[in-house]
Amino acid sequence: MNEDETGRHTAITVEIAGESYTLRTDADAEHARRCAALVDARMRAISGDASPVAKKTAIMAALSLADELFKHRSGVRKRSRAMADRIETAIESPTSED
Repeated sequence: MNEDETGRHTAITVEIAGESYTLRTDADAEHARRCAALVDARMRAISGDASPVAKKTAIMAALSLADELFKHRSGVRKRSRAMADRIETAIESPTSED
């Protein structure tokens, strides 16, 4: 959840592993919530007891990784749609051989 070119951030509160965290992010609130939900689910699956400092560091790292994952998936979907559109256009276009 990196700073955008304009430097605008939104504060959003999420709950992860039973604790509230206020995130400052340039992403929309739904994106931040999805990242937090992914981290929360993974931490519950692992359910290790860590010191508060280690836990907070792990959560911040996990949020960053979740953000990267969702952005990557979005980029892949966009490229896939663009490729499918180009293929469809190529199939529908008459060729000079016809």
